[in-house]
Amino acid sequence: MSMRGWPLIRLLPVKTNLHFVKYAKGFGVLSAILCIASIAACFYPGLNMGIDFRGGAAMEVAKPAGQELPLDQLRGAVGELGLGDVQVQGIARLGSNVNDGSTALLRFQIPEGRDQTQVVQQVETAVSNAVGEVTYSGVSVVGSKVSGELFQSGLMALGLAVLLMFAYIWFRFEPQFGFGAVIGLLHDVILTFGLIVLFRLEFSLNMVAAILTVIGYSMNDTVVVFDRLRENLRKYKTMPLREVIDLSINETLSRTIITGVTAIMVLAALAFLGGPTLFGFSIALMFGIIVGTYSSIYVGAPVILMWGVKRGGSSDDAKPIKLGMASQP
Repeated sequence: MSMRGWPLIRLLPVKTNLHFVKYAKGFGVLSAILCIASIAACFYPGLNMGIDFRGGAAMEVAKPAGQELPLDQLRGAVGELGLGDVQVQGIARLGSNVNDGSTALLRFQIPEGRDQTQVVQQVETAVSNAVGEVTYSGVSVVGSKVSGELFQSGLMALGLAVLLMFAYIWFRFEPQFGFGAVIGLLHDVILTFGLIVLFRLEFSLNMVAAILTVIGYSMNDTVVVFDRLRENLRKYKTMPLREVIDLSINETLSRTIITGVTAIMVLAALAFLGGPTLFGFSIALMFGIIVGTYSSIYVGAPVILMWGVKRGGSSDDAKPIKLGMASQP
């Protein structure tokens, strides 16, 4: 069945003529306020650190070979102890490459001031009462120092990703395009952190992966808009820059909407069917896709409008244009 035959596609206009630049100043102020609030929220009340960044204990729980270990009951039994973040993952038995459902890796936090040995014993008792006779092995405790180093490494990975994206855009386009893209990326990352704090989502390595994915998606959408903008700058040499930006965004809008909605549909199914482990990951990604689309329109493009661009290789055309004012380049 062709896309034209799908009734829902007809709801999208073939061509739009929306004036995005007209409202750029208002949305810019709103974005600045939200970014400041998100940064402040990261310090107070702060991120809800998961096991990866706060430290905790891990152990393998196994039933006899061939007997299934109920992961939901295992997670629920440990969750009732009030130990914070609890992670349960099915794994293959020691010495086997096949996951037969009889073995799981259990990870949980150890509250400050509590004796580690006592907490581990309470967990073992709760698990045995919930799922029957099991064996425990590979018990290990990760200290806060190691977790702190892991947290710093995660932040360094995010920073390095932003710098590499900036270098890519600078190489492919012009410096003002690079600055517009990086400001948009920082905007997306900061607001995603704000969402994590607002809804008290567990900040773990999964969440770092989600933010890195948001950076990649946002950059992809920004490159599509910037590429069309560069083409139109060469094609319409006498058109005011604000009109060229509006034209470029409108020409890529349907593609952006279809791509974003498709990704959000998949992530929504993952959020509701993937269990607690993938819920925060999926929510952060859905929010990041929405914000990434928004930033391509109202963060990255307005930076180019304020900076100005060169046309046809002439330096006389590189005149900064004030945001919200029509001007001939």
